[in-house]
Amino acid sequence: MIRNVRIETLEQLTPLLTEQEYRPDLLRNRSPYLYRGMANSSFRMVTSLRRNCKDLQQRLEPAILKNFAKYAEAEDPEISHSIWRQMILGQHHGLPTRLLDWSRSALVALHFAVSEDNLALMDAHDCMVWRIDIKEVHALLPQAYRETLEKAQAEVFTVELLRQVTDSLSEYDRDMGGHAMALLEPPSLGSRIITQYAHFAVVPTGMDNVETFLEENTSNTVKYVIDRKLRWRVRDMLDELNMSERIVYPGLDGLSAWIGRHYYVKDRPEGQV
Repeated sequence: MIRNVRIETLEQLTPLLTEQEYRPDLLRNRSPYLYRGMANSSFRMVTSLRRNCKDLQQRLEPAILKNFAKYAEAEDPEISHSIWRQMILGQHHGLPTRLLDWSRSALVALHFAVSEDNLALMDAHDCMVWRIDIKEVHALLPQAYRETLEKAQAEVFTVELLRQVTDSLSEYDRDMGGHAMALLEPPSLGSRIITQYAHFAVVPTGMDNVETFLEENTSNTVKYVIDRKLRWRVRDMLDELNMSERIVYPGLDGLSAWIGRHYYVKDRPEGQV
């Protein structure tokens, strides 16, 4: 089941930003959640591979990864060793893949929720942040995958752990069907992966609708819908907390985007000077 929470004030953001579980074994607080920010509450959770290749994704994906790996080997000599590494590097550079972006950080997800390429649309529609429970999603995995995680005392897969179970797309799809998916923490192939605290959901091609999967198989999934009238206020608050483009996109591209938005002039109501 997906729980819908509407946020209309800054105070209502507090649970999203502070939800952690107390771990008696550590005497510390830890979050079991991953977050995904989306700039429009009407957007669907669809992988770039499905958007790009539609019902031919399963047939075309191997060719996409093979060609990417062939030309990307100069940047990453180890890329031919694993389809998962090919997928992650490709996702990092805009290749259509079956990966869905998530973050360990609610602040990072909130940043993406209250960001727009066209700033004139900031108060034109609501935005949202998705939250999923890692333990709940991984409890649905086939036994071999769960045992691999348990043996490594890991919450999420790394490339190395996933390769221990399979390095085959077709085998992964057979194992998962439309009823499970693995959550993956990528290697630090670039500074953006680090600053965005990035994780990925490896969506099997048999899973036609990620949201339907979450609705039917989980209890702790939450969709936080942020009112459009609050978006600029949250955006300004995040800037003061140093959560902006210059942080999540290190380098001159992120700096330029942040400066451009900082000096953006909003349309004034008619008659107001």
